[in-house]
Amino acid sequence: MDFQLSEDQRDLATGVRDFCEGRFDRDRMRNLVDKARVPGMVDKALWAELAETGFFSLRVPEADGGVGLGTAEAALVYEEAGRVLLPGPLVATHLAASLDGDLGAGAASGELIVGLVDGEATPLLVEHLDVLDVLLVLDADGLRRVDPAAVSGTAIANPVDPFTPLHHVEALPAGEPVGDAETAARFRREGAVLTAAIQLGIAGKLTELATQYAKEREQFGRIIGSFQAVKHLCADMLVRTEIARAAVYAAAVTLDDPVVGDAAVAVPTAKLMADDAATRNAKDATQVHGGMGFTWEVDVHLYLKRAWVHATQFGGAEENEEALALTL
Repeated sequence: MDFQLSEDQRDLATGVRDFCEGRFDRDRMRNLVDKARVPGMVDKALWAELAETGFFSLRVPEADGGVGLGTAEAALVYEEAGRVLLPGPLVATHLAASLDGDLGAGAASGELIVGLVDGEATPLLVEHLDVLDVLLVLDADGLRRVDPAAVSGTAIANPVDPFTPLHHVEALPAGEPVGDAETAARFRREGAVLTAAIQLGIAGKLTELATQYAKEREQFGRIIGSFQAVKHLCADMLVRTEIARAAVYAAAVTLDDPVVGDAAVAVPTAKLMADDAATRNAKDATQVHGGMGFTWEVDVHLYLKRAWVHATQFGGAEENEEALALTL
């Protein structure tokens, strides 16, 4: 199997990177952290721009007004979203765009901001509840549509990731069925791969941040990147990222063409490897930055907190390890 990107795929990744860095640069990211100046974490104008680029309609057939690409291309796009810590229920809205009717069309066009919660999770935590137009509840029986206005929850004052506001919800309304058990299973597979792609973007960006700092920071009259211990940290980060990249790309290709592999193996493997790369790279990048790494001013802590959040979505480490064990 050839995992080299085609010219079109490279152009897609480059174009999305330029867009993300141009629309959501470090200054804008930092302004969002300062809630007193910029309330809320989802900019609806930016959301509409994302929709115009095909962010949510990427895998919708061209006949239905979408871009008509596959999961492999979507993974490249969401990897770039991870690099800039783009906030909002990106994966949930992307998945919703595949549904029929007004819900799918609204999600694809960016008119609807769609959230997703695992109805079987404990505790029930809903992300971005204040800005959602639709909340989808995922369980073993299928997919239900719930009106966010009917969801009563308690806002968590200090969520782990400042870009991911959370509400603790005791119970969810019954809602309206919009998908069967097969749809729910598909959402779990595709959501895991796209979230893994975001984690891959986080892992790659952290490797770059740590390496760049190691080339600039001086200690004891020497660039710290010349010290063997720092070299090993940066090398380990790169190895983790590239292993995760192979796993994520393989899972994405497998979902597009099941003949090339077993999705039951590829998907949890991708999520496990990407979660591990993102969280461990964040810790190593913090260490490379030394005492500065633990301060609010350094961006690596924001990547660490986002990686922690994504590591709980669409299956944590134990759940994915058990899924892999069942395939043996």
